[in-house]
Amino acid sequence: MTTIRSSIFDHRLLRRALLDSLRKFDPRVQLRNPVMFVVFIGALAVSAVCFRSPSAFNLQIALWLWFTVLFANFAEAMAEGRGKAQAAALRRMRVSLKARRLCNGREESVSAAELKTGDEVLCEAGDTIPTDGEIFEGVASVDESAITGESAPVIRESGGDRSAVTAGTRVISDRIKVRVTSEPGQTFLDRMIALVEGSVRGRTPNEQALGVLLIGLTLIFLLAVATLPAFFGYAEREGGVKTGGLLNLPVLVSLLVCLIPTTIGGLLSAIGISGIDRLSRRNVLATSGRAVEAAGDVDVLLLDKTGTITLGNRMAVDFLPARGVDIHRLADAAQLSSLADETPEGRSVVVLAKQRFALRGRELAERHARFVPFSAQTRMSGVDIPADKEHPALSIRKGASGAIRQHVERQGGCWPADVEAHVDTISRQGGTPLVVCEDSHVLGVIFLKDVVKGGIRERFAQLRRMGIRTVMITGDNAATAAAIAAEAGVDDFLAEATPEDKLNRIRAEQADGHLVAMTGDGTNDAPALAQADVGVAMHTGTQTAREAGNMVDLDSSPTKLLDIVEIGKQMLITRGALTTFSVANDVAKYFAILPALFLGLYAGTGSSTGPLAALNIMRLASPESAVLSAIIFNALIIVALIPLALRGVAYRATGAALLLRRNLLIYGAGGLVAPFLGIKLIDLALTALGWI
Repeated sequence: MTTIRSSIFDHRLLRRALLDSLRKFDPRVQLRNPVMFVVFIGALAVSAVCFRSPSAFNLQIALWLWFTVLFANFAEAMAEGRGKAQAAALRRMRVSLKARRLCNGREESVSAAELKTGDEVLCEAGDTIPTDGEIFEGVASVDESAITGESAPVIRESGGDRSAVTAGTRVISDRIKVRVTSEPGQTFLDRMIALVEGSVRGRTPNEQALGVLLIGLTLIFLLAVATLPAFFGYAEREGGVKTGGLLNLPVLVSLLVCLIPTTIGGLLSAIGISGIDRLSRRNVLATSGRAVEAAGDVDVLLLDKTGTITLGNRMAVDFLPARGVDIHRLADAAQLSSLADETPEGRSVVVLAKQRFALRGRELAERHARFVPFSAQTRMSGVDIPADKEHPALSIRKGASGAIRQHVERQGGCWPADVEAHVDTISRQGGTPLVVCEDSHVLGVIFLKDVVKGGIRERFAQLRRMGIRTVMITGDNAATAAAIAAEAGVDDFLAEATPEDKLNRIRAEQADGHLVAMTGDGTNDAPALAQADVGVAMHTGTQTAREAGNMVDLDSSPTKLLDIVEIGKQMLITRGALTTFSVANDVAKYFAILPALFLGLYAGTGSSTGPLAALNIMRLASPESAVLSAIIFNALIIVALIPLALRGVAYRATGAALLLRRNLLIYGAGGLVAPFLGIKLIDLALTALGWI
């Protein structure tokens, strides 16, 4: 997928963000952010006062209030910038396509916009696939670089887990027939455009909860500031204190804006959008910010063994015959059962039989052989060859030991003890045993060897430090699963797993209060992907799997799940860190501004300062300087934190308690200290320039 990888200071990105931030001054847009809407209304009110009673002080207050709103808009626009540029690139792909629709065996040319779910279209070499669908006939090489960014073409074929095709991709060779699975405007490409530009980004539960907190704080400070005129009026009437009209509307609005949580209010949306953007730059499409946030809260990961924990290309390395069975007979039967098996394991069996015993693939069409594909339910594959004049009928199966044992015993056969010993030995070595039988007679075992990926053990240790438990899912027997689990360093495993087993395991974990993430690519993974809190579907998988998950990995790399969790946690950490900074910032501004503001309150005869002057530890020049310095600092701190909100706080795999202490130390203490330093420096600058 085309992504924008330029710096956030790229001049094109900055120019577009500035224009977009001006468009966001629409009151309907501002109303979506209650905290900044208060600032917006305050800026309007001060501007009205300034228009009616012009003064340099009021003018500066009005300008900096508008700058505060502008900078908050700019933060959100910057976060949306990459997504909009990416959406523009995707829109250029969405040209007016023609489709070759099949109707009653005839071909007709129609616009892609006319296609409906269930229609059948023909695509040949050079054609652009007009809409999302499933191949129901044929096999072709497809260029998906426009979607995935990967230049190498991929194979798409009917049946199995690689039958889904996407609108906008191009057929390189051969011919396929596709059944449409989406309505116009609802294709994968359409959803990508809507999601990456943020037009359908809903607020996540954490954002909603934080939004309620920010509104509550805003209301509290609004009530507090609203009581100040009454307090000053009482002081004037009953105590004879002269306030000199200090608390006019611009000052009250400035005080309110400085005390309410404008920092996190202005950056909250940008943090969420940038989290989705970071995922999209990793070629992961999230259906909503809710999915990204859930990834950050995940504490259980369900990972397929093959392709995720291991390299995935298990290779046949040996044939171990049962007692009394010739090894050539075992190799011949194993090869026959694998001739139609296009998996790397199946091909490796054919190759091993050829290398060891000079057995070559045979043409079985004349004997009307029927190949039995592997299924997750039976966990077996094989071939059935009917009898003819020269050969008796033959039924060969290969598969997991438990499945073959049940198959043999149902036919009245027995399970040899030496075969069980071979299975145990291979499993303890971390290999995968495939048992081969001919009718009810067990011939022996194929030794498949898999390799654990380098560095995967360290990744799991890192996840464990984050408080995340890893569960390996495999169709292998328990002994094999245990050996691989021990080598890889996972916390638990689920052996001989069926689709129902995966679904039940996820439900059990969720019933115990855990948030679960998993990956999948097949139709049989769809129920588990839909049940998981974070379901990552492979782009190469079926349309059903992609619809069931709430994320799609365009690179189809199962290990991407680990990166997704890290990005989710980084988004949560960033939001927490900036919220801590913002609240601490507001507390510091409270103690920095109010003493200076009430400098002359209760002053004695002939004195310009009262008893509250003792609290003016910053020694600000005047109440007006204190107010203006604070409002300038309040606006500039949003600008200073935009890069941090977009890039995210640096992620480290540590426990929650350590993260909390780190946040409080860096962002809590930083939020307390920064206003004192910043406001004092601005006060000195204003005084030196003579603006106050």
